[in-house]
Amino acid sequence: MERVFRRLALLAGERIMEIYNADDFEVKAKSDDSPVTEADEAADALISAGIADVFPEVTLVTEEQAASHTQSAESFIIVDPLDGTKEFIKRRGDFTVNIAYVENGIPVRGVVYAPAKGRLFYTEADGRSVEEVGPFNLDEKGAVKPISVSKPDNSGLLVVASKSHRDAATDAYIAKYSVEDMKSAGSSLKFCLVATGEADLYPRLGRTMEWDTAAGDAVLRGAGGQVIRFDDHSVFTYGKPGYENPFFIAHAPGVDLKAG
Repeated sequence: MERVFRRLALLAGERIMEIYNADDFEVKAKSDDSPVTEADEAADALISAGIADVFPEVTLVTEEQAASHTQSAESFIIVDPLDGTKEFIKRRGDFTVNIAYVENGIPVRGVVYAPAKGRLFYTEADGRSVEEVGPFNLDEKGAVKPISVSKPDNSGLLVVASKSHRDAATDAYIAKYSVEDMKSAGSSLKFCLVATGEADLYPRLGRTMEWDTAAGDAVLRGAGGQVIRFDDHSVFTYGKPGYENPFFIAHAPGVDLKAG
């Protein structure tokens, strides 16, 4: 599964970068007024066709086709073909391709590819997460390095927060911690920064959907990290009604978590 996910993510990334590097590209508004580009749609079509070809029996949920999925399955593949559309539009590079497999509410396989950053993260067959070192070959996996969360220092935590969705509530929550370094990042890259130990804590006090988080969540879990609900610190699960997420906290074990 990870080989198929990796290949489709790389193919989608190639197509996205072709559009990203063009002089101009079309931007439309969805029914909820969020932006969608031709890159979102092209990547969605490419990944959906590839998944249907190899895993025709598995339920597929994608951001661009979510309206057709009203009933959650116990196991499903979930895709955000271009997470960080606002970063893409602003040409800031912090956007990702995300493909994950959810089993009994838990994302057990995932790939996160940031084509403009040249970073590729995924879970291997044993469930452990790695970062592959480019350049990337479509059909042959290159050199990989295992990734692992940090051992956090609660007297000086490394915190990452959203670049496009930062708000006063998030800042107030972060202020409860002793922070050594604060960085902003777009898309699911924030999960991967916690997974590699580049950050210890990523709180999200805002609306997200399961396709936004599943692949990054899988990578973080495979690196020894955790994602929990913000309200009661319980396990974060998938297959929820409407695929909507509650607020959450992604963190390395050992962070002295504060109440909301």
